Amino acid sequence: MESMVKKYQQKFRKVKEEMGRWEELQSRLISQFTSASAIIQRLQLLQDPKKYGALECVQGIQDAVLAKQLESLQTIMLSMNMTLFLCSLKFHFMGAVDLKNSFSTSRTRVSAIGYPMEDFRGVSSSLEKVVRDGRQLVKGGSTVATAKQLQQRVGIKPSLADCLEGLRLLSEMHHSEYLLKSSVISALAKVSLTPSASDDLNALQQLLVDQPNIPREEVQGIFDIIFAEDIT
Repeated sequence: MESMVKKYQQKFRKVKEEMGRWEELQSRLISQFTSASAIIQRLQLLQDPKKYGALECVQGIQDAVLAKQLESLQTIMLSMNMTLFLCSLKFHFMGAVDLKNSFSTSRTRVSAIGYPMEDFRGVSSSLEKVVRDGRQLVKGGSTVATAKQLQQRVGIKPSLADCLEGLRLLSEMHHSEYLLKSSVISALAKVSLTPSASDDLNALQQLLVDQPNIPREEVQGIFDIIFAEDIT
């Protein structure tokens, strides 16, 4: 069983690497969301002709500025969706020809055809594979571990049950968080067309920052059990 525990510890090191990638993606997504939020709030102001000052007399200036901001928002939304699940995605703002009037009445249509690659969904898929491989270690070998062997401990080393449960929990946490992030980005597209969206934007951004499905203390507790020898 001791040699089996070492194999599981290797899998947890792989999980740590994947979680490091996740944190890099998290920083990128927060930055993208912040940029999108700034544009959405700016769009609310740009609908007021008084905000253009002396430029108000320039023909078509409001339409041109709104169009440029919408184009920038489209680009950022595409980037965020790629960060989530790196796919071929088209993002269109559908509305009337007159952008000055269309922003408040337009619909946002997002159509996507996904191709499983890297980014958040890729990390989640990687962790799911680690869980499957971990289960195979105790089921697919020449001898199948008994219930007693799964609970057996050698010194402060984790039991096989600890290893299996830890991998499962970490995978489920990240999968749930991926689903939450997907929902938040979908909600952002709707919020972008809502007047006075600041409160909604702040609430959505806080959800992304907090990552409520990945409690840090619980994650650290799992690794402390698996690598107890390294702590002492």
